[in-house]
Amino acid sequence: MGKKDKGEKKEKEEKGALGVGEVQAATDFLIRPEKGVPPLDTSKWPLLLKNYDKLNVRTGHYTPIPAGHTPLKRPLKEYLSTGCINLDKPSNPSSHEVVAWIRRMMRVEKTGHSGTLDPKVTGNLIVCVDRATRLVKAQQSAGKEYVCIVRFHGKVEGGAVRVARGIETLTGALFQRPPLISAVKRQLRVRSIYASKLYEYDEERHLAVFWVSCEAGTYVRTLCVHLGLLLGVGGHMQQYADEWELPRNQGSVADRHNQ
Repeated sequence: MGKKDKGEKKEKEEKGALGVGEVQAATDFLIRPEKGVPPLDTSKWPLLLKNYDKLNVRTGHYTPIPAGHTPLKRPLKEYLSTGCINLDKPSNPSSHEVVAWIRRMMRVEKTGHSGTLDPKVTGNLIVCVDRATRLVKAQQSAGKEYVCIVRFHGKVEGGAVRVARGIETLTGALFQRPPLISAVKRQLRVRSIYASKLYEYDEERHLAVFWVSCEAGTYVRTLCVHLGLLLGVGGHMQQYADEWELPRNQGSVADRHNQ
């Protein structure tokens, strides 16, 4: 075995010991264009194709045009133009204001969000940048999950058991009319509640914390009013957070304080 072969083997062993990301960062994975044209032997081809190499003005040899980048060598501008931000929206600013702030901070042309959250609501807001804004429609139709605090206007007879039963009753297709403070026309509509669960109930303060998985466009504020009517004491939404819109890693969510 020559020195050259030994050197190649050593390089392969070293590359094998590296991780996938390190190998991608160290090597260019692309087909480079070549000026040379390989010879084409048509002597054994069918009769009608004997002079194929002479009939063609342009060669049939594929010459790739260099374009794009390997995943770990893309410039930052390309990442920004096709990126999505998992943002933990704070209370008070509207979704439109948050999206406008991101557009100015990142100096990009377009930004869009996956679904409007009320100004007082905190939770996950997915912001798409430039070319990724075409994904907004797909995200807006995805299911939603919320954690909500409801305040009842009186003592609920039966305690936590009855509250949990009432929350589970409000599942399936429900009629809803958007609340007075809403960005859409107040028409009666049908929205589906997939699942719901009571987390905690405070009998002294008449507060309940529950989780709900529902269709996009469901008003949790209206759901709280219906829950209060069902239990016979009345109720309203105290606070809620948009917990989930798309499968995501909780550790990857950004907010205005740590970014």
